[in-house]
Amino acid sequence: MGLLTSVMRMQYLLQFKSDLEYKIMLITQTKASLVTSNSDLLQVGNDYDPSSPIVKTLQERQNKMHALEQQLDTRMAAYKAQLKMAETEMESIRGTLDKDIQSSFSYR
Repeated sequence: MGLLTSVMRMQYLLQFKSDLEYKIMLITQTKASLVTSNSDLLQVGNDYDPSSPIVKTLQERQNKMHALEQQLDTRMAAYKAQLKMAETEMESIRGTLDKDIQSSFSYR
């Protein structure tokens, strides 16, 4: 890979890494909100009779929140895997850049 190509690829990977980190942060915040909402639902559900239709509705909402949390976990795992691959490629490109710079400035 040429020096310019390596630099361009590194810039792309830095942007990609930043984007993935931002997405992971958003998922983390969303999960924190879900946990808070879920605990609020549990507290509200304790005030009603267990056979009440309201309790059943609250349980359905808790199940939906749990499913959403699992989807977020899956998405976060995928983003973390992509982040790891990007970091590995960045390390490889750093090595290539070092070799390219060294060969550009060496006198034979």
